[in-house]
Amino acid sequence: MKRGAVIGPLVAVAVAMGVVFLVRKSPEPAPPAETRAGAPPPAPVVRKAEPPPTAPVAEPAAPRPAAPRKATPASAPVVEAAPTLATLTLESDVPGASVFIDRQFVGNTPLTLDQLEPGMKRLQVTATGFDSVQKSVDLVAGPNTVTIRIKEVSLNARVPVVHKHGMGSCNGTLSATVDGLKYDTANKGDAFTITYAQAEQFAVDYLKKNLQVKQKGGKTWNFTDKNDNADALFVFHREVAAARKKLAEGYAAVR
Repeated sequence: MKRGAVIGPLVAVAVAMGVVFLVRKSPEPAPPAETRAGAPPPAPVVRKAEPPPTAPVAEPAAPRPAAPRKATPASAPVVEAAPTLATLTLESDVPGASVFIDRQFVGNTPLTLDQLEPGMKRLQVTATGFDSVQKSVDLVAGPNTVTIRIKEVSLNARVPVVHKHGMGSCNGTLSATVDGLKYDTANKGDAFTITYAQAEQFAVDYLKKNLQVKQKGGKTWNFTDKNDNADALFVFHREVAAARKKLAEGYAAVR
């Protein structure tokens, strides 16, 4: 037997025995910390809760371009029909005056009348203690407003006359307004214009067919009617006297 063949197995046995010896002599591991007597337990480890995963936010879709709207045709303006009937609003300076239209009583002032036919109407307004007022109005389709002045006076009277002189006479026209009397004649020496305050005498003698006008501190005129008619002189005198009375009572003069 060769020497080398014996030594090999012996070396392997020795190495195995050495390994066993080392394993037995190795110190035992220390027990865990929680098994040691009197040692405080380890502080618990707190883990922060992780937020749940957020869902991905979808990006808003790009807005679609609005479809062009069809142009709406503009509606035609509403044209109101023109009125065909008349409305009359009537007032007077004496409230409660009675109103007649074409001789028919329609109410007392102030009043408004609807559904009237357009055209010429004859108004008559009367009040107790006053003279009636008559007026023609031309109503148009739609609103009409008329104011009647009962407490006012107007005068425009005329009469053709002959002025008798001491010798002879002259022809002319005697007229009256709310301002006074006027005599127009070709004989300039007899013509005059005087106010009622300047007239000392203004009287008519129906039987003598004479109308006399006398100016204060001045001349006297005696008139007869050109047609020798006392009625025309009487009517002229009556109209002038009535107007002078109203003026004295405070009526408004209409010129």
